[in-house]
Amino acid sequence: MTFSANSREYAPSSAPVAVICLDGCADEYLSVSLAAGRMPRLAEMARRGWRGMVRGALPSFTNVNNTSIVTGVPPSRHGICGNFFLNPETGEEVMMNGPEFRRCGTILTAAADAGRKVAFLTAKEKLRTVLGDGIVERGGIVFSSEKVDEARAATHGIEDAQAVIGRPRPEIYSGDASVYVLEAGAALVEQGRADFLYLSTTDYMQHKFAPEAAESLDFHARVDGAIGRLLDAGCRVALTADHGMNAKNCGDGTPNVIYVETLLRERFGDGLRVICPITDPYVVHHGALGSLVMVHLEDAARSSEIGDFLLRQPGITEVYGRELAAVKLELAPDRIGDLVALAARDVVLGKTPDHHDLSVLEGGLRSHGGRYEEMVPLVISEPLKAEALRRAQGDPRNFDVFDFVCNGC
Repeated sequence: MTFSANSREYAPSSAPVAVICLDGCADEYLSVSLAAGRMPRLAEMARRGWRGMVRGALPSFTNVNNTSIVTGVPPSRHGICGNFFLNPETGEEVMMNGPEFRRCGTILTAAADAGRKVAFLTAKEKLRTVLGDGIVERGGIVFSSEKVDEARAATHGIEDAQAVIGRPRPEIYSGDASVYVLEAGAALVEQGRADFLYLSTTDYMQHKFAPEAAESLDFHARVDGAIGRLLDAGCRVALTADHGMNAKNCGDGTPNVIYVETLLRERFGDGLRVICPITDPYVVHHGALGSLVMVHLEDAARSSEIGDFLLRQPGITEVYGRELAAVKLELAPDRIGDLVALAARDVVLGKTPDHHDLSVLEGGLRSHGGRYEEMVPLVISEPLKAEALRRAQGDPRNFDVFDFVCNGC
């Protein structure tokens, strides 16, 4: 049974399909856990199928990349260029937390139209609202572990989801919020209620712990157990990530921040605003500090002068004007700033000191958003066909994952 979405054809097998987005999973999380023997089922997947690296979308943020994965296209096409943006029509800073901001349909609704039993399960409620539209109306299931207790048949496609899964709602600031999503997906497949799944976790653990930390190893062992359940239920499984994760700290362990709006106002005065597109409700994760910001200017003619000044600052690695950013970073020009600035691997970019509450960041900062969190893993449970293997060895994208698992195996 084939279907199309956004100019791509998909021909999944009759077996259940489960695509996992392991939020914040830089490849070293898998490598360290595999080397420690904590992920035997993932090791089995890699031996039997394929494991490699893929390039995500920029900015390397959650909403941007999850939207790319479920649409199969870059931000220039779907329009979600951050979690947060400056609306040029109103001048207001807006969180893109609804489907009205997305400019194309999803693979999930196309699969449901083709007769697949679709389930979209996510840890974060914000993703359910951005990407879950149209699925329940087509007979599918959509809910978040963050608000699983609020799931109802009319709005989520399932009544009393906690009873179906067998566990109460987890704490969102925990590894359990992610494991819950994967175990819930496995339960739905085991019960015959879903056969085409997108399972998206939260990156709380990756923000808090390095790959070699005992907590990370224990978490990934639990993830592996849930992956095993999906495999044992007959799923063709693909695992990728929305972005990686890096430590962003000075030598004394404090966050390594460049406050871009403060810096620019000291040099150039008023007439500018900095937007931190990582901003979302989960400030405990990152304090709204990521490695990419947008700069909006009242006088766009100053963009070259200001951009050149920014690029000369230690810790800032790339600066693009609006037109070049749209081309080089694959972004929608009306959803970005006059300038887009990216930071070094160990640096985050903020607005002003008063704008960010660093007290929520216990134990230093791990974050994402820039070039150094762009590369993420891809593991597929089945061998790739020759043509798909050639593409996988080139410059594959994380938003090719549905193509690989539906067409390439």
